Amino acid sequence: MALVIFLVPCFVVGMDMAFSCQDADDFVGASSPGDIIIGGLFAVHSEMLHPDEEPIKPVIQNCAGFEIQVFLQTLAMIHAIETINNSTLLSGVTLGYEIYDTCAEVTKAMASALRFLSKFNSSENAVEFKCNYSDYIPRVKAVTGASYSEVSMAVSRLLALQLIPQVSPASSAEILSDKIRFPSFFRTIPSDFHQTRAMTHLIYESGWNWIGVIATDDDNGRFALESFGVQAMVNNVCIAFKEMLPAYLSDSTFHTKVDQAIEKIVKETGVNVIVVFMRQFHVLKLFKKAIERNVNKIWIASDNWSAAVKISTIPNIRQLGTVVGFGFKSGDISSFQEFLRNLHEKPTENNKFLREYIMLLSVCAHLEYHDFQTCIANQSQDDLLENDGSKPQFWRDDFLNANVEPGFIHRTMLAVYAIAHAIKRQCKDRNCKDPSAFTPWELLEELKHVTVIDADKEVKFDSNGDMSTSYDVLLWKEIDGHMEITTMAEYDAEKGGFIFENEEKKKDFLALKKVQSTCSQHCRPGQVKKVTESPHTCCYECVYCPENHYSNQTDMDFCHRCNNKTYWAPINSTTCYRKTIYFLAWTDWFAIFLLFLSAFGIVLVLSICVIFTKNLDTPVVKASGGLTVCYIILFSHFLIFLSTVFFIDVPTEFKCKTRQALFGISFTLCISCILIKSLKILLAFSFDPKLQNFLKCMYKPIPTVVTCTGIQVIICTSWLIFRTPFVNQNFSMPRAIILECNEGSIVAFGIMLGYISALAFICFIFAFKGRKLPENYNEAKFITFGMLIYFIAWIVFIPVYATTFGKYLPAVEIIVVLISNYGILCCTFLPKCYIIIYKQESNTKSAFLKMVYTYSSKSAGSVAVSQVSLDSKSSSLQATITDSCKTENDSVNGICHFQVPGQPLIKGKVLPINAARTMVRKRVASI
Repeated sequence: MALVIFLVPCFVVGMDMAFSCQDADDFVGASSPGDIIIGGLFAVHSEMLHPDEEPIKPVIQNCAGFEIQVFLQTLAMIHAIETINNSTLLSGVTLGYEIYDTCAEVTKAMASALRFLSKFNSSENAVEFKCNYSDYIPRVKAVTGASYSEVSMAVSRLLALQLIPQVSPASSAEILSDKIRFPSFFRTIPSDFHQTRAMTHLIYESGWNWIGVIATDDDNGRFALESFGVQAMVNNVCIAFKEMLPAYLSDSTFHTKVDQAIEKIVKETGVNVIVVFMRQFHVLKLFKKAIERNVNKIWIASDNWSAAVKISTIPNIRQLGTVVGFGFKSGDISSFQEFLRNLHEKPTENNKFLREYIMLLSVCAHLEYHDFQTCIANQSQDDLLENDGSKPQFWRDDFLNANVEPGFIHRTMLAVYAIAHAIKRQCKDRNCKDPSAFTPWELLEELKHVTVIDADKEVKFDSNGDMSTSYDVLLWKEIDGHMEITTMAEYDAEKGGFIFENEEKKKDFLALKKVQSTCSQHCRPGQVKKVTESPHTCCYECVYCPENHYSNQTDMDFCHRCNNKTYWAPINSTTCYRKTIYFLAWTDWFAIFLLFLSAFGIVLVLSICVIFTKNLDTPVVKASGGLTVCYIILFSHFLIFLSTVFFIDVPTEFKCKTRQALFGISFTLCISCILIKSLKILLAFSFDPKLQNFLKCMYKPIPTVVTCTGIQVIICTSWLIFRTPFVNQNFSMPRAIILECNEGSIVAFGIMLGYISALAFICFIFAFKGRKLPENYNEAKFITFGMLIYFIAWIVFIPVYATTFGKYLPAVEIIVVLISNYGILCCTFLPKCYIIIYKQESNTKSAFLKMVYTYSSKSAGSVAVSQVSLDSKSSSLQATITDSCKTENDSVNGICHFQVPGQPLIKGKVLPINAARTMVRKRVASI
């Protein structure tokens, strides 16, 4: 580092008075007269020396640890006031200043504040006690400072007694926004609320949730820690440990606490991010110890030290890891930098800070840059008193500019300009060369509404006395072997987001995410956090989301449930999937097979219809009831086969209503016609007079068919009106939706099927009684067999239908319909078709009459027996009688004789054999 050395006039006369406080004026660090005086409070030294002897006396002691950065803030205040005095802003009214060193101690800051409160032009610097300070004119009209929130809290309470405005460029504690407790406090920076929110936002965006915090044990550190804790909780960031270091370097436990903090950092291997709310000299001590222990972490810096050059130039600072912090947004400070270049020309009579700095340059001039900086910080005022002034005075031209922290400098100048604009508004109609022209509390009211132009933007204080501004996100980056403090991004305090200037800056931000600082591994999408016994919510286990739940982000606290029943999700899912809609589609192989069977049935019906039409006058067709009845039965079979089509493809309201009604009515029509045929057969072969009379009354073909079918029509119509079938989405399958027809009423469905079954049972009974017709024409026997097939199919259907679900449920009913329909169709018509096609010799009138004659010969005796008139009333007679009239030779004169075993011979007049045969022939021919 090049040195530019100048010989500066030595103002060390009376060195014994330079740093000791013999009277009130010696207490002032820097001053300049003016019409209106502005006070300044800055921690130019980092600590106040405390004597070891007892007892401790109430004496203001000298300080140690010269702070270059704070010294620069005092120069910024002086530069701003001089610039205002040289401008036309106040129209001839000059500003003066009195700047005091607080030494980072509340006690010394309170002593300075007392002097601010003293009455103007009071020879004794006395503070008058009054009940009303409305007309009281204190020594200063406003105060700039202090450097630390703890000091500002104490001073602000004291200044509030006279409502002297206090504008701080550095005190950021959130509590200072409370206008009830601190009514006269303003600041040109945001409160810590925005800073801690920005920090937690950075931590959250970087994927960290397990961090450590180190803060100073003072009001500023505690309030910052409290605010950060609240913001961390909101962003689900857990604090693994908190370490508090003593606020004062003179504390005997300071070094022990630093060692404990370092030990904690080393021990917590999972914590790779440390947030630091401390003053610069605290951070300096902490980092030197951390470098010795080879600690490598990510350090998140508060605004107090994020731009501290003296820390960034510590030897081997790169070994600490990465430092990223938040600094106040800066403005144009080129005029101040020019001021610093000409600073060696300024007089030092009224600026003890400048005088001390020049002496420090002399003492430490022989050292390298960082050692030179350390030397300045380690010199106490008492050490400088030992300098007899014999050493030459040197000026290091680049040193101050190298240590400038633009954010603090700009905010200090902005504070002075805000006060100056408020004074301008007060002096609009007053002679402000008179110090009593206005009071501090009047200036306070103007300050609440003042607007300052900063970088072509209007800035003003909000209702909390804060200036809302954005932050610069600073990254300490090694460039050409030197640690440089670069601006990585801008944080918008109002919108709460990061703004990157270019892609390279964004890459720097993304590089931070590579570092892991979590208590537990991140839960991937599809997993959810399960809190363990740890008190921290950031310590958890990762478990899979259950079925029908999903998580689509990392580290989710709960799994989202799929919104509705139409979506599903497997275990460990990152999204919901739309359920597959199932129904018995046309393209399904099983549906195609069933449709083929239905189509074949329709072809079979049409074929039978053609065969019967071509053989209309043959005995077989006539014996089947005639062409009209056959057509009705075949048409009903056609409708039954057709109804199966409505069971396939996407269910609709029309299909659901049509398919059961069409099947039920057409099947009933078919059974009704077959029932009439069964009645006719039974009537033809029943020779019991009473039964014959009953059957003759019942045998009314058209009314019977219409009545039986009409009842089913009424059942189906009532069903469709009151409990109509509808399309239903069946969600019983976890990954699919079954589109199906809900029958609306199982009772109605059962009544419809039960009614058909009742008709089929009656038909079965009647057909069973007429099963002994001639073999080639025995329709009753085949009807009986067809009804048996029907019953077996539907009996099996009931349990299968009740236990089956899914898209093949309609197929179950189709199969039953086809089986029963095919069974009845085949048993009713195929035997006749066989005779018509393959036994044409049997399908002639002569063959038919020959068969009737043979059958009548066998049945005539039985017919005669059934007509006998018995004298005996024995109830067991009919059970024991034997047929003795099987031929004509068995009769005597055409009369049959019967004898019951064990009884006398019974004689009775019966039908003649020839007459009985004639009757049988007629009845057989009639069917």
